[in-house]
Amino acid sequence: MTSVMRRPNNRQQTMRWDPSPDLQSMNALMNRLFEGLGEEPAALEGAFIPAADVEETEDAFIIEVELPGVGKKDIDVAVSGRRLTITGERKEKERAGVLRRRVRNVGRFRYELILPTEVDENSVSATFDSGVLTIRVAKHSGEKLRHVEVQ
Repeated sequence: MTSVMRRPNNRQQTMRWDPSPDLQSMNALMNRLFEGLGEEPAALEGAFIPAADVEETEDAFIIEVELPGVGKKDIDVAVSGRRLTITGERKEKERAGVLRRRVRNVGRFRYELILPTEVDENSVSATFDSGVLTIRVAKHSGEKLRHVEVQ
């Protein structure tokens, strides 16, 4: 977006507005707002929510969570009933110079999801490759609904 300002000597000066810092600030505020709605343990207050996709197949849910810069040992995945919780920490990188701008989140993170159907807690697998955590949660394999013909 470009705006034109008039100076006292009647010369025009064009200034460009960069919305990125404003959008990042708004995103951080919205994350804090939504995080406050759930019951969070005190240790995870202020944790950021990583970006994630949830896909449902015929027999499972596949959750992909973006966690670049996070070590595999710094991730915890827990399943209890239909609730999937992913927590961990993206550690601050040591820097030689002065950090002039930060866009990436560091610190504790938490992603929590209530799956829409019953799942098999014993059939959960997780892989971590190229900064993406992929979790496969099998749907409950209980008996399927059997239709009975009325005679």
